[in-house]
Amino acid sequence: MKRAILHILALAAAAVTAAPASAQTWPQRPISLIVPFAAGGGTDAFARPLAQQLDNQLGMRVIVDNRAGAGGNTGAAAAARAEPDGYTFFVGATHHVIAPSMYTNLTYDLRKDFVPIGMVSQVPHVVVVHPQKVPAKTLPELVASAKSNPGKLNYGSAGAGTAHHLAGEMFKLLTGTNIIHVPYRGAGPAMQDLVAGQIDMAFDGLGSSAAQISGGQIRALAVAAPKRSVAFPDVPTAAEAGVPGYEVSTFYALWAPKGTPASIVERMTKELQTALQAPTIREAWTRQGSEIPTLTGAEFGAFVGSEISRWAKVVKDAGLKLEEAK
Repeated sequence: MKRAILHILALAAAAVTAAPASAQTWPQRPISLIVPFAAGGGTDAFARPLAQQLDNQLGMRVIVDNRAGAGGNTGAAAAARAEPDGYTFFVGATHHVIAPSMYTNLTYDLRKDFVPIGMVSQVPHVVVVHPQKVPAKTLPELVASAKSNPGKLNYGSAGAGTAHHLAGEMFKLLTGTNIIHVPYRGAGPAMQDLVAGQIDMAFDGLGSSAAQISGGQIRALAVAAPKRSVAFPDVPTAAEAGVPGYEVSTFYALWAPKGTPASIVERMTKELQTALQAPTIREAWTRQGSEIPTLTGAEFGAFVGSEISRWAKVVKDAGLKLEEAK
């Protein structure tokens, strides 16, 4: 009996000493970044360069794991259930601070099931149209056309309950227009159909629209920001174009599943800050119209709480509610 007790005590001591050692030597195997949208969307557009930069810094492969569905909730739920061992992180977005107000059956809680690492990027939304399907060349022309033809124009989004969807609903509230919502399984598929002329317009994040705007495949009418984008200085703000108060941005951020060792959370927070200062990242973010954010840890967590409250009001004013996260 005495020998058995000594053996148990020895195992317990080994476990205690092993825990900090494993944190100190992290990472020892590839790390997954769960991106809850399809490849080609805004979240993916920032997650992939970040993964490559973290790969370079950590000397270990960092893999982007796209898990699309339910307006970003499928991937979020999977990340919440992941083993909190420091080898799975979640790249979420504004969509996930909207979800608590939109859905009644979420299987995860952004504030309870995750530990905030920090903001990755923040980009303004932009009102974009297909240049052949929508003749409007200015925002006032678009509003006039929508009012003259209620229910005729449509807009694509990354899915019901996403920032793209709510950006459209906010625009409709401010302009008194009726534009039909067409949800997709991510901003990437929505953009493909916009470029192909399958839908009329979108209220997209500048990050996933920048290349198509530059290439002339879609036309930008206004940015939903207080100032013009340095990437597209010729595109007016919504206020300049006659829709004051229309300000919408999408942020992308990094979280760890709750229970992830504090030492690994601290290390990843520092690695994120280092990554965002890398020249390649700064250049890529500027091309996509993003600022270099500095919100991390508890400060970022407080920001998330304020955004949940902000979007809850928009959801209520628009009369939106989804029973199931499909």
